[in-house]
Amino acid sequence: MSFRHLPSVDAVIRAVCAEQPDAPRELIRDAARAVLAQARAAIAAGSPPPDLPALVAAVRAELAASFAPSLRPLINATGVIIQTNLGRAPLSAAARAAMQAVSEGYSNLEYDLAAGERGSRHVHLESLLVRLTGAEAALVVNNNAAAVYLALIGLAAGREVIVSRGQAVEIGGGFRIPDVLRASGATLVEVGTTNRTYARDYAAAINERTALILRVHASNFRLIGFVHEPELAELAAVAHEHGLPLLDDLGSGTLIDTRQFGLQAEPTVQASVAAGADLVTFSGDKLLGGPQAGIIVGRRDLVGQLRRHPLARALRVDKCTIAGLAATLHSYLRGAALREIPVWQLISTPVEALQRRAETITAALTAAGIPARAIACESAIGGGSLPGATQPSAGVAIAPVAGNATTLAARLRAGDPPVVARIVDEQVVCDLRSVFPMEDERLVTAIVAVYRS
Repeated sequence: MSFRHLPSVDAVIRAVCAEQPDAPRELIRDAARAVLAQARAAIAAGSPPPDLPALVAAVRAELAASFAPSLRPLINATGVIIQTNLGRAPLSAAARAAMQAVSEGYSNLEYDLAAGERGSRHVHLESLLVRLTGAEAALVVNNNAAAVYLALIGLAAGREVIVSRGQAVEIGGGFRIPDVLRASGATLVEVGTTNRTYARDYAAAINERTALILRVHASNFRLIGFVHEPELAELAAVAHEHGLPLLDDLGSGTLIDTRQFGLQAEPTVQASVAAGADLVTFSGDKLLGGPQAGIIVGRRDLVGQLRRHPLARALRVDKCTIAGLAATLHSYLRGAALREIPVWQLISTPVEALQRRAETITAALTAAGIPARAIACESAIGGGSLPGATQPSAGVAIAPVAGNATTLAARLRAGDPPVVARIVDEQVVCDLRSVFPMEDERLVTAIVAVYRS
């Protein structure tokens, strides 16, 4: 072995410092040690020892990687529009501009400009949400899990909460309704059966310790067949007859009727308020199409009670979230959501448009010698929205020339930009339902680069 031919750590450090005198010496030292360790392992495996210039280049590459952000933009070619692992809803141009504007300097986040005194950050969103949903009041926290938790700890700690046995669910990230209730200090009372629960089951479980009735959206699964759940208006009638609030956790939450796109009906926030829900919770970064947030709308007295709870301060959102969410809500108020909000742009794209794009991309790839073909496929909305529902889509199937589909998919993820696709029948499929038209050229370039490397 030729370990003795390797330069010392100090020699490598001096050489790198001569080229990059402003780089922190501690980072250079750590990078040099890592590169020399890799070199020793390569030598042990039979490779010749690298010279000093090669080691310096490797250290510089290591430094560049350490300075690069780990959070990177990518092309979502999975077909899943609201992909939790890929950042959920892309933001509209108006939302991005609003967030940038308030982040560049100071803002009236908690300052009343007219009165010249301290104000409240809640005023920037409440009136918009009230107008859009028909609720009396609104409160925004950092995500929907926080919204549900705040509602439970603020209204039901030390008391009982009635939930259908079929709704005592676990959603993504290990968020389990029984665990959340336990953590809030409330006691879960399950009623009915997994597949069939009636309004009378809720009524029979009410006693002097009951704090509220909770309805939970099934989020990421759907029961079919011999099933029954009472309508929300029935639950509201039971709750109000006994002087109890009804909390409706919609999970994703939408302000737009999804049936117009050939999808199953997803409960709208407005419908829940109109049906008698006293509090409704939903996400800001799913079907609403805004930044991450948890939104609570409902009765003024209950929202006020939650706003005064000490936990509300710990869960509050910052100025950038408020600005982005406000811009998103303004798109709805103007009737421009389908045109301006990316989630709805993707959902509402006709499949014929996707097919034309798939054929164009396929032609570009085949011209570069890449085995590709345009295919029809099905896409899911994702993010716990519309469980089990899919949309017709179109994509490009790429056959691996060397290795297998798993290897090709990994190489696409390692590219610049990274491309995240899915594997179907030992081919990598880029589903265009979640790819924006402006990304088509970059998608082709990324695929070609992988095949030529």
